[in-house]
Amino acid sequence: MDLLERLVNTPGVPGREGAIRDVIEAHARQAGVFDEIATDTLGSLVCIRRPRPRDGGTVATPRRVLLAAHMDQIGFLVSHVSKEGYLRLHPVGAFDPRTLFAHRVQVVTAGGETIPGVMNPPGRPIHTAPPEDLKKIPELETFYVDTGLAPDEARARIAKGDMVVLDGPFHRLGRYVAGGGLDNRVGCWALLRAMEALQYHDCEINCAWTAQEELGSRGAGPVAFAAEADIGISCDTTVCCEVPGVEEENHVTEAGKGVALQVADSSTLSDMGLVRDMERVAQQQGIKCQRSLMLGGGQDGALIQRARGGVRTIVLSCPVKHLHTATELVHVDDLASYPALLAAYLGSL
Repeated sequence: MDLLERLVNTPGVPGREGAIRDVIEAHARQAGVFDEIATDTLGSLVCIRRPRPRDGGTVATPRRVLLAAHMDQIGFLVSHVSKEGYLRLHPVGAFDPRTLFAHRVQVVTAGGETIPGVMNPPGRPIHTAPPEDLKKIPELETFYVDTGLAPDEARARIAKGDMVVLDGPFHRLGRYVAGGGLDNRVGCWALLRAMEALQYHDCEINCAWTAQEELGSRGAGPVAFAAEADIGISCDTTVCCEVPGVEEENHVTEAGKGVALQVADSSTLSDMGLVRDMERVAQQQGIKCQRSLMLGGGQDGALIQRARGGVRTIVLSCPVKHLHTATELVHVDDLASYPALLAAYLGSL
């Protein structure tokens, strides 16, 4: 879990993926599993691995597979530093305001300095607030960050456009791992681990750790256009709603039942031939997996599927409880199945 912990604890919101990209690239280079490594114009990391046939020969016309896992996490950009030193925020990603009260955050400056802070909505505390105020859910744009710095110091050290992330460090919690940004550091981790485990394959593999997914998969579009892939695999996370107050039919996924083959979400319909192929490999190798469908949501598969003349695409998603909060939870069995299925499937091509 050391690699996953390092990924989770490295901040990177849309358009500010430099630090997390450096961690992924350093690990990829050290592992020595790719033939080419490059960063594109929008900041996505693209790594290519040519065929490695079991017999040591060559493949005349290998199929090209594109795997994409987005690097960015939901967060904020500083939009204003008030005369009192409070920070106002511009969201880059989708949040539920009900989960943001009294949250610890990290402000990361352009120079890499990390400044702790606390996020809260405006208004009176519980001791003095009228009862009707306590029933209201604040609008997302009203939240502010208090760093505790003197006003002049706050304005000197923090600038508009600096990154703010929820402070949710990685830790174990029973059968789960917990932390902020498991969406989608889990996908990034699974892709690295799968390529380390994979020995032989007849396909050409393009692995992309993409930028700006949380703002509409902006990084995946150029990656998918350039790859000219025959098969696309979006490596992401999805909701697991096995919690009180949610009916069984709305759980979407079941924790501990393996990585999800996402048949449909609001942005992508997975190719059912690829879904069945993955299920066949999973059954042969004894790897847990499950199907899922979700009315909302979206991920890089939408852009991959629509690239050029169209690409047969499948979405792999790890079930996550409390998605888009600072305390996302992933079952350890689902973690284990994710890179295992990716490696086994790629080895079958």
